[in-house]
Formats: sequence, C-alpha cells, structure tokens
Amino acid sequence: MKRARISVLGAAATVLTLGLGASGPVAADGAALAKKHNCTACHAVDHKLVGPAFKDIAAKYKGDAAAKGMLVKKVREGGSGTWGQVPMPPNPSPSDEELNEIVGWVLGQ
Repeated sequence: MKRARISVLGAAATVLTLGLGASGPVAADGAALAKKHNCTACHAVDHKLVGPAFKDIAAKYKGDAAAKGMLVKKVREGGSGTWGQVPMPPNPSPSDEELNEIVGWVLGQ
C-alpha cells in the first residue's frame, strides 16, 4: 500500500512541478519564459507595444477551449491579421513544453 501512495504523491508533485495544476509555478515560469524567448520585446502584460497586451489576448480568448492549441501554433508559426497588420514572426526557439507554458500563462492574465 505504501508504494501506491508514493506513486500517487509523486504524480501529483510532477503535475505541480510542470505547472499544470498550480497557478504559482505557471505564473513564475511563464513570465520568465516569455522574457527568455523575447516575447516581451513586442508584448507587455497590461498595455499594447508592437503586439497586443497579454491581458487583451487573455480577454479575447476567455472561455475558448480551443484557444491554447491555436495560439501555440500561431506563436510557433507566426501570423498576422488578428490584431492588425503588423505580423508576428515565427518563434522556433522555445520547446513545445516552454511554448505551452508561455501560452498558458498568457491566457491566465
């Protein structure tokens, strides 16, 4: 019985470490990753720079279950037209895990 309990606790710790179930790690890691991958060169949390504010992105897609996957793809491949004519360049450098964390953090604003 002890072994099963440890496995369940280990799985829960893994989920929290990855930021899938805890707002603290996602917020800290998402913000740090956004800075690391230069998202903040064009985006700010609460005001428009070159691109829209992260809070505006979160508001636009609030309640949209498909938004995260769509935004991960859009950030990876780049795009234009949703927020005006200034294109967002593709972002190949973040890993898939990092990109999911960044987009999750943005949608949590």
